[in-house]
Amino acid sequence: MASHDLFNILSPDSIAIIGASKNPAKRGYRSLRKLLDDGYAGAIYPINPKESEICGIRCLPDLGSLPGPVDLALVCTPAATVASVITECAAKGVRGAVVLAGGFGEAGDDGKRLQDAVLAAARAGGVRIIGPNTSGMFNTHKACNLVGFSDLRKGSIGLLSQSGNMALSLVTEAQANGQVGLSTYVGVGNEADIRFDEYLDYFTADPKTNVVIAYVEGLKDGRRFLSALRRISLEKPVVIYKSGRTSAGRISAKSHTGALAGEYAVSEGVLRQAGAILAHRSDEILPMAEALSILPPLRSRRLAILADGGGHATIAADALSEHGLLLAPLSDETQRRLATMLPPAASVINPVDVAGGTDTDPSVFAACAEILLQDSMVDGLLISGLYGGYAVRFSQDLLAAEIDATNLIGAMPRRFGKPVIVHSLYGALQANQRPLPLLEMHRAGVPVHSSLETAVRCMQALAECGEVGRAFAALPPQRAQHRKIFEQVLARCRAEGRRVVLEHEGRASLRDFGLDLAPALLALDEKEAEEAFLRLGAQPVAMKIVSRDILHKTEAGGVKLNVVDVASVRSSFLEIVANARAAVTNPKIAGVLVTPMAAKEGVEIIVGVVRDASYGPIMMFGLGGVLVEVLGDVVFRALPISRDDAFAMLGEIKAQAVLDGVRGGAPVDRDALADFMVSISDFVEACPEIDELDLNPILAYPNGLTVLDVRILLTESSPARSVEKQRIEA
Repeated sequence: MASHDLFNILSPDSIAIIGASKNPAKRGYRSLRKLLDDGYAGAIYPINPKESEICGIRCLPDLGSLPGPVDLALVCTPAATVASVITECAAKGVRGAVVLAGGFGEAGDDGKRLQDAVLAAARAGGVRIIGPNTSGMFNTHKACNLVGFSDLRKGSIGLLSQSGNMALSLVTEAQANGQVGLSTYVGVGNEADIRFDEYLDYFTADPKTNVVIAYVEGLKDGRRFLSALRRISLEKPVVIYKSGRTSAGRISAKSHTGALAGEYAVSEGVLRQAGAILAHRSDEILPMAEALSILPPLRSRRLAILADGGGHATIAADALSEHGLLLAPLSDETQRRLATMLPPAASVINPVDVAGGTDTDPSVFAACAEILLQDSMVDGLLISGLYGGYAVRFSQDLLAAEIDATNLIGAMPRRFGKPVIVHSLYGALQANQRPLPLLEMHRAGVPVHSSLETAVRCMQALAECGEVGRAFAALPPQRAQHRKIFEQVLARCRAEGRRVVLEHEGRASLRDFGLDLAPALLALDEKEAEEAFLRLGAQPVAMKIVSRDILHKTEAGGVKLNVVDVASVRSSFLEIVANARAAVTNPKIAGVLVTPMAAKEGVEIIVGVVRDASYGPIMMFGLGGVLVEVLGDVVFRALPISRDDAFAMLGEIKAQAVLDGVRGGAPVDRDALADFMVSISDFVEACPEIDELDLNPILAYPNGLTVLDVRILLTESSPARSVEKQRIEA
């Protein structure tokens, strides 16, 4: 642990407070007072040239008066002073500084210059910076609270946040919970120096932290963050709440993939790919982290429900299904044993409804829970109903039996290595007002929730946690980089000042890389179109305009389908060219592509890649065709992808029934699709000059697939983009 670069900063043994004050309204006073009140055991050095002492501690006039090196400085001075303060810190061997002030990079050009000066001073002197524009940090196990939050409880949940108010909300919620404790918190601020990914690496090494919560608004370096997230997720769960779920897609996108790559849609896919457990509501963040911190992960998604009412049994079953969890099939022996414990009206198939069998003897709950957890098909248990409130609901005489049952159930997660979560009608009460059995259950390490949906989300988090390690199969070695054709295409595009790779060039590049694409011939005039038709066997063909100025061919009248004879080929060529000239002023037309018509019974899908500003190249998969942007049924992953990533993408789109075959149709060839997606990932990784790639539509069949259209855009080679302003776009 001590070898980590941030150890001395986030677990400091000495602190200098620069700008310490006697004014209780100022941070330089409140932080000092909090350190003293909480019993911080390290050395504290208040620095203020106008004071001799604050809170009974001798003040130093300046940093030069420090007796020796200091682990951490809390900088409470205005933004304009910070660069010189950091220079003084470096001279005295201060390892790190928490810079509270705003007015830096978030405040425009002048603030950016101030931030650059602070960073330059820090780099020159070897001082690491938390912030600036941060709410601060705390480490409960060191009693180091430089934020000022009250009544912090020691625990094992680390917290990173780009919002001080969000951190306060979670801290307050933890206090109301009564059992959840935090380890270290950092308000990451502007990330001028220490980045999100470095904090994740710190938490990976921190023995006091076993779960991390991260509230993320934006990332400066998404690729580094994903790498760090993958590393920590193999050892510790990370619950992420990513804000900006409703942000619009990129206005300047030149492809379907770019248009659909909205910030949150991309983040959701790539963060999950790297092992994050995503919270979709702010009120489920802490419950999910609590469950992950005290319960074993699920070995599978098979759960049992134990309820004391048919209504909650049914609602719980619905909630499990909606969150991708499964009702475990109970063995005949399990059902027989349950039947001996419960009245005839009880349901002993999953979900189990005790039907009043516990009303006079709550210990039956514990007996039933044990029977269910002993079943090899059951990997977790959800208890739902009025458990914990039997003494309140029926008779105080039941309290002792209910507490005994609670003690037995509380030991079961450790005993069986399977999680147990309780949903109770009485859980809605504040922690200090809950019935004693629920308090005891919580203290024993079994979470108690008033919301059935929250309880199920926690089970889903435990399932995802169990799946993270299994999903991180090693990426296959990248295939040899067959770039010969692409290099020629690239040179031609740069020489002609175009970003658009013409379709026949893109197809040739993909074939050279080893992908199997249908033949396609470029015709420069109607005679060559006729020759192409005959060379392809005089079978029905599709004909498409090829022009750097027309990306969306159908809208420009640049596509003819099912052309079946020579005369039609000639007339179609002339019509396609005429339509293109009518749609765009003076388009540069390379010709018309002639390719065999594909079988009609395939499922239209899209595979695309776009370069995200934060995460780098990302792949999109979803339902394709002309309605792709209307349907919006797509998922994303960061490149490179593995075969497991590809299968996960296939399984995440909403229209699973379409892939599985509708109205008696055969399912698509998922193996072929997954292999194809990995090949496209390899191709784009080998060709970093590609900015956007669209393969839409692809027809997926029960055996294999056919690519119908190829669009590739290169990265900018110069600022000039005047030609593209004329293009027809969706």
